[in-house]
Amino acid sequence: MFLHFGVNTFTGFERGTGHDDLAIIDPVGLNANQWVSVAADTGISLMILTAKNHDGFYLWPSKYTDHSVKSSHWKGGKGDVAREFVDAAMARGVDPGLYLSPWDRHEPRYGHNLEYNEYYLAQLQELLTKYGSLREIGFDGFKGSSALNITYYFTEWFSMVKEMQSSINIFSDAGPDVRWVGNEDGFAGTTCWAAINRTSLSIGNASIVGLKELRNALDTIFSVNIAEKCSMRASSQRGGKDGGFGPENVLDSDHLWTYWAPRDEDDGEDPWIEIRVTDGGLRFNVVRIHEAVGLGQRIKRHEIYVDGKKIAQGTTAGYKRLHRLKGGVVYGSVVRVKITESKGLPLISSIGLHFDPFWQPKDRKWP
Repeated sequence: MFLHFGVNTFTGFERGTGHDDLAIIDPVGLNANQWVSVAADTGISLMILTAKNHDGFYLWPSKYTDHSVKSSHWKGGKGDVAREFVDAAMARGVDPGLYLSPWDRHEPRYGHNLEYNEYYLAQLQELLTKYGSLREIGFDGFKGSSALNITYYFTEWFSMVKEMQSSINIFSDAGPDVRWVGNEDGFAGTTCWAAINRTSLSIGNASIVGLKELRNALDTIFSVNIAEKCSMRASSQRGGKDGGFGPENVLDSDHLWTYWAPRDEDDGEDPWIEIRVTDGGLRFNVVRIHEAVGLGQRIKRHEIYVDGKKIAQGTTAGYKRLHRLKGGVVYGSVVRVKITESKGLPLISSIGLHFDPFWQPKDRKWP
C-alpha cells in the first residue's frame, strides 16, 4: 500500500511546486495508527510512505533542509510524520517502507550532478539510521519535462543502502530488488517477466470503504479453491510416482517450494497437468496459476482446456497468473493446463479454480 501525504494533500493539486507556503500544513487530525489499522484489517502487509515527494518537502525534521515539517505549524514544528508512520506500522506487525523522490523541485542543488547526489545520499543515510529496520526503500526516475538535466548515481545509492541495511528491498524503475511493473494501470502487462535489468536503471472514509470492499471481494473470490477436492493427473512427473514432484503438490498450501515437475523428456508432447472432478461438475470463471518462482520464472506460453475445449491462453505466468475467463462461467469435468513453451522445465507450485460473482463479461467469447 503506497501512501501519498504531503503538501499536495493540503493544496488539492496532484504535485507541489517546491515553493508552496508551508503554513498550510497543519494536520491536527493526523492519525497514523488509523492508516495502519485500516491497512492491517484489510490484509495489507506492506505500507510505503512518501517521505519526500517531487516537491522536495520532507515529512521528517531533517538536518539538511528547512523545507520540512519543522517549518510547518504542525506540533509547533516538532512533528515527524515518518516516525509516527513507522512506529504505528511496527506496532501492528505491518512492514514499513519509505519512498524518497530523486526529483526535487525545491532544492537549488538539483541539476548539479555531484552536489545533488551527495545531498541525496545524506537524505538516504538519515532515513536509514533514524527509523530502524525498513522493509523497502523506493526511488524512481520520474521528473517533469521541464526539469533540469541531471544524472542520478543509482549505483552509489544502492551500494550505500545495502551497506546500511543488508536485508532491505530496493525499489526503482529497474530494481535491483523490486522493479516498476511498467504502467500506472494497476495490473501487469499480458507478458511480464519478473526479471530485472540491472543496467537500467487520515485516510478518507471513501478510501476506507474502498479498501474494505477490495478485501471482501478478494475473500469472496479466492477463499475457496474449487480444485482442492479434485484429483490430479499429469503428462509425467520427475522421478516417477514416488519422486516427490507429483501433480498433487499444486493443491497443498506451500506455493513456493513444493511443485509439479514433468520429466526432462515428455515423449515429444507438451507437458500438461489436469484437474479432474470426483463428485459432480466444476463451475468457475477464474483460473489461477503459480510457478515455483524460487527456482526461476520459466513458462513462456500456456493454454487452458475444459473437457477438450480451449478456454484461455497466455504467455508468462510467474508468481501468480490470473485468467478471468472472457467467456464467463465454465462448467466441466476436466481442466487441463498445457505448457506449450518454456525456458527449461516448467515448475508449477499451485493451481486454483475460483468463482468470481462480480465478473460479468459483456462480450462472452472464447479464444
